[in-house]
Amino acid sequence: MATPQEKLANALEHLKSLQDKGVLAFRHADFSRIDREILMKHNFLEEVLRGWYIATPNDRKKGDSTAWFTSFWGFTAQYLSHRFGENYCLSVEQSLSIHVGNETIPHQLIIRCSEEVNGLVTLPYGTSLFVMHSAKASELPLDTYQGLRLIDFHYALVHCSPSVYVQRPTEMRTALLMISDVSELLRILLDGGHSIIAGRLVGAFRNVKRDKEADAILKTMTSAGYSIRESDPFEQETPQLLAHRIVSPYVHRIQLMWNAMRPAIIELFPKEPGIPTDHSRYLQQIEDLYTTDAYHSLSIERYQVTPELIELVRSGKWDAKSSSYEKQQRDAMAARGYYQAFQEVKKSVELILKGENAGKVLNDHHGDWYRELFAPSVTAGILKPSDLAGYRVNQVYIGQSKHTPLNKDAVRDTMPILFELLSQETHAGVRAVLGHFFFVYIHPYMDGNGRIGRFILNAMLCSGGYPWTVIPVEYRDEYMQALEGASVEQNIVPFAEFISKLVQKGLENDPVAKI
Repeated sequence: MATPQEKLANALEHLKSLQDKGVLAFRHADFSRIDREILMKHNFLEEVLRGWYIATPNDRKKGDSTAWFTSFWGFTAQYLSHRFGENYCLSVEQSLSIHVGNETIPHQLIIRCSEEVNGLVTLPYGTSLFVMHSAKASELPLDTYQGLRLIDFHYALVHCSPSVYVQRPTEMRTALLMISDVSELLRILLDGGHSIIAGRLVGAFRNVKRDKEADAILKTMTSAGYSIRESDPFEQETPQLLAHRIVSPYVHRIQLMWNAMRPAIIELFPKEPGIPTDHSRYLQQIEDLYTTDAYHSLSIERYQVTPELIELVRSGKWDAKSSSYEKQQRDAMAARGYYQAFQEVKKSVELILKGENAGKVLNDHHGDWYRELFAPSVTAGILKPSDLAGYRVNQVYIGQSKHTPLNKDAVRDTMPILFELLSQETHAGVRAVLGHFFFVYIHPYMDGNGRIGRFILNAMLCSGGYPWTVIPVEYRDEYMQALEGASVEQNIVPFAEFISKLVQKGLENDPVAKI
């Protein structure tokens, strides 16, 4: 007779075998009744709609949406494939969003389906699918993303609604900047006789300073006998971008978002005090805040079923709560690492105070901060030595966030542009707010991104003579919501207001500001 621990271990083993095959959307039939019931009892499995489940961490708190948001794209792809096969695709606008690197979880995902079906599928945490009948959905040119069927990039750019240029200007400008040759666009325009759309694209390309592409469309359509009326679908001119021509959509989006966000920060931020003349006193003030700063620092972890967990359960030694010794050891190593990293950050600040470019200093030294942050955990055997190698090589997620950090290849494309933007930025408040925001938006490391993001915030504040600013743990929810709004809605104002209020309090000599 199997013990309860053995039954749970067997159920976990079966769950892991499905995960190893890439299954994220589990169906009722994937488990025996006993395995399904025991996994749900111990919170390893959650039903998200009738007969469909996702894996969850057993220790998650009630209302924690992390498991759902990290599973969303994969679950949706497998659910739609099971239900509609090849007879569906995402809408034009949603397809275009994904093509330009926006992998934010939408409130509602619009599905076009060639089957005679219309309806709403309600999903957890305010998300849903809306399936609408579209007779030719299965005949459109398609691509795939994480198993989802997308409308082809060029086709989506031609056929998107004109309102998207106003509602999502960053995405549309990113899409236009990704086009290195307009031949494919022209084939679609000519075959469909789309003279009005052609005029709109001509105006859009001119808006992003791509006159060559605009002229190619205008001249070709005119030569084919069409009368083209050029019109700019954007409401504003495109800000100046960095000079080099880049194909990566992620790089274009970072540049465009930076330029769109910086005016609000400049308006909200207190005036720069300027670099202090007494560097030693300034650095001592930072050192005096170490204990307070370290206390208020935050971190986020995520869970995954592992063979070690299965064997621990099988042996009967598993407990839902980690042992106090292990927790104390992790906490102690994290505290030691934070201290070591803090000392490295101070060295970087000293270079900035001496007049070195803040963006260049960050580029040269942020790797040192990261290594010192986790070196004690490697020495203690909590992490592997390879964890200090550098930028992540796997996907990472942020707890309870609809924002999906960039993929590992995009990390390597965007980090250099972040440092270049910081190096060229003239306003210290912008360097501080956007340096922190874009670092956690990109999320280049598997862990420690929040802590390093706050180090960046303060190093950039120091570049303008602002005081070292502690983000109090009491304001964690407001802080995280402001970052979420900037990531998902591209609204930087709440985060800029949050930071500027803290900085203003610091200028009033209140090191742990109460806003």
